[in-house]
Amino acid sequence: MAIDPTPARPAALPAPPHHEYIDIRADELVSRFTALRDQGYRLALAAAHDDGTALRVVYLLVAPAPDRRVELVIRLDPNDPQLPTLARHSFPAGRFEREMQDLFGIQVFDHPFPHRLVLHQHWPEGWYPMRQGALPTPSMLDTGEPYPFLTVEGPGVYEIPVGPVHAGLIEPGHFRFSVLGETILNMKARLWFVHKGIERLFQTRTALAGVELAERISGDTAVGHNLAYCLAVEEALRCQVPLAGQLLRAVLLELERLYNHTNDIGALCNDVAYSIIYSHALRIREQLLRLNQRVTGHRLLRGAIVPGGTSVHTLPTIGELEHIVDDATEISQLALENSTVVDRFTRTAVLDHQTATDLGTLGPVARASGIDIDARRDHPFVTLGHALRTQLRDEGDVMARFAIRVQEIDASLSLLRSLLEQLDQLRDAPTLARIEPPTNTRSGVGIAEAWRGTIVHRIELAADGTLTRVKVVDPSFFNWPALSPSLHDTIVPDFPLANKSFNLSYAGNDL
Repeated sequence: MAIDPTPARPAALPAPPHHEYIDIRADELVSRFTALRDQGYRLALAAAHDDGTALRVVYLLVAPAPDRRVELVIRLDPNDPQLPTLARHSFPAGRFEREMQDLFGIQVFDHPFPHRLVLHQHWPEGWYPMRQGALPTPSMLDTGEPYPFLTVEGPGVYEIPVGPVHAGLIEPGHFRFSVLGETILNMKARLWFVHKGIERLFQTRTALAGVELAERISGDTAVGHNLAYCLAVEEALRCQVPLAGQLLRAVLLELERLYNHTNDIGALCNDVAYSIIYSHALRIREQLLRLNQRVTGHRLLRGAIVPGGTSVHTLPTIGELEHIVDDATEISQLALENSTVVDRFTRTAVLDHQTATDLGTLGPVARASGIDIDARRDHPFVTLGHALRTQLRDEGDVMARFAIRVQEIDASLSLLRSLLEQLDQLRDAPTLARIEPPTNTRSGVGIAEAWRGTIVHRIELAADGTLTRVKVVDPSFFNWPALSPSLHDTIVPDFPLANKSFNLSYAGNDL
């Protein structure tokens, strides 16, 4: 591939986002929320907090061009915490509300689907694990009652239960299919079998000690989660990372995108029995993992990003990246020349644009359904300019989600070329900034476009520098509900293929 000999000018750091904090009453929530929604904001996060004397709920809404963030803050009586529902105005809001109800005991009135979300039915009533003073984990209750899945009835309709334990080395999730012949009429996913209390584990750690936990929220997204976490810490501490450090972070984010997208391309082909492509994808992925080891000292890119900056051992050359991406492009083209691949991928598990929009989908799943969303452009931590090319498709099927990954690999190479050229001009520039301890309580938000989609972390720091609350939102929390409607009229044998085309994280969801 030819390289433009004209060196790129180093990108400037973007202007800090406009971040507004608004205290409101509970009875103002619906009107305030809908007004912001109508101005182009989307709900990125909702988090409950137990401050001891009061419960507090924060709704974070964000909008692009320019990067804008608004936090709506409501204080509630801890003895009778009640909120009006936003579920009729925002599907993701309804799920955040159910999460707060389970973990904090906040009662959301008039919710159209008030059933438990995080805590399964064997958890006892009245135990809220995120409240201050919550008792140790109680004994489980076995009422003998099955989980209330929607029952689909009719001549010839039958159910297929799958999981929660699966044959592969994946985390648990239960899928209940209602089927007529081979055609899926309805599918309900039941998650949160391994809710780990990750957000509680952050509490009382220092900001630096939170890094090792952030990197392990979802193992294949170490950079994405840790970057969002560090950006949140840096906003809270008013720390400006040097330009070279931000550019290095962008490089690591794209390296993580490359090895995961390459793996997905091979795995999708493997699900239609084109295993030779999967074998070559694993070979290419292994090359990328070894490159990661050389760059950061860790195959999954851990240890490079810390609050205040970034440090790496070395950088890849443009030539070796081009060689690897050419290899990935070749196997992708071979896959698309195979009639079985094309036949199985095309018009399978279609997620239409309106449904994807209504559910608030993110990342490649959203972009394959025509939703133009990318936090690298919409909420930038470093200016990427024309080097960033956001890919879009509008078919919404497995083929579109496959094609988005193929196109994003090529787009990542173009972006990496620009980033490495800029870093070459900043060869002796600092990459780390001094972190000053806080003098009072602080909060911060970090937003990063990981390979699955937009990750958001919101943190709060006490005056002694310890974390009092970390709220984590993985894109899988938004995207899991989209899997079920995509399966309408899909046949059962295509479920593994459809599921892989979404490739959602159990760990990122079951926090």
